[in-house]
Amino acid sequence: MNKEQLETNLAALKLLQQETNDKLTDHKVQISLLEKQIEDFNKPELTPKQLDNIQEAIEKAVDEFDFSDADNYDKDFSLDYDGRVQLESLDLTSSYELVEMIVDKVHNLFKEADCPEDDDSQLNTQTVANKII
Repeated sequence: MNKEQLETNLAALKLLQQETNDKLTDHKVQISLLEKQIEDFNKPELTPKQLDNIQEAIEKAVDEFDFSDADNYDKDFSLDYDGRVQLESLDLTSSYELVEMIVDKVHNLFKEADCPEDDDSQLNTQTVANKII
């Protein structure tokens, strides 16, 4: 073999390697989609309304929780520069992120069901059919 043939073989092998890597990536994506479908297969289905009710219940629970009650926290004591003992406190300024995290975790326990009663497209079809008749 001469140098040109070796370079041609090298280029062909690199091209083949790239095509194989692309196929491997496609297969990995397909595998992850199928694994997600298998994981979701046995999950109970909830309608969008039920998912909204879960979110509202979590929001209500977080809103009603008294974050300023010192009994809800572990207490850490410290000494001030004057030698006084202080109770360090934790103040949660925004519960929105906490609600979102909880809702996401709860939603991951379920898969969302198709709900024809919440689908406006069917209502529009019936309305058009009624007008034509």
